Amino acid sequence: MNSLPPSRPRASDQMWLDAALEMLIEAGVDAVKVMPLAKRLGLTRTGFYHHFRDRDALLDAMVRCWEEKNTGNLVARCEAYAETICEAMFNLQDCWIDPTLFDAELDNAIRHWARSEPLLKTRLDEADARRKAAVSAMFQRFGYSGEDAEIRTMAILYTQAGYISMEIEEDPVGRIDRVPAYVELFTGQTPSKAEIERFRSRNGY
Repeated sequence: MNSLPPSRPRASDQMWLDAALEMLIEAGVDAVKVMPLAKRLGLTRTGFYHHFRDRDALLDAMVRCWEEKNTGNLVARCEAYAETICEAMFNLQDCWIDPTLFDAELDNAIRHWARSEPLLKTRLDEADARRKAAVSAMFQRFGYSGEDAEIRTMAILYTQAGYISMEIEEDPVGRIDRVPAYVELFTGQTPSKAEIERFRSRNGY
């Protein structure tokens, strides 16, 4: 009995989108083209057009994915329930630990892309403004003045942006161990043992 040839994977919008995002991170936006994507997926070039009108539609979907994941999750973590500012900061720190909440490599790739694309630069500026507003509001919720909240917000976000752009690699355990010190640095308050343990536990440490 002859064996059947291996079947191609059933294509989906998400499959094309995920491959495009991987290519963006690896080689930049100029590398995101239909034929190389089809080859990577083992699909036909014409199949792409059953999912996206054209390459521009795919690029727009990529930007929306980044906005929803990175900015959307960051805002949600800032707004998550917390009884203290330290607990709120641990909620935000989850973004830097859990790649399902915040994709640092994608954020870096989008920033590189925006340098040569004015419309994307506008959307990036809008995303950064949303992030700043969310972090500042988190501090003000716990009684920090507007000016104090703004300074702490800039310290947090600019530190993380530098961390991402420098592509720093750290031992995961060492990084987790340092988070309580960051929380104290950014809030001016010492987190409790229970707050530290809850953070470590939900992140698998």
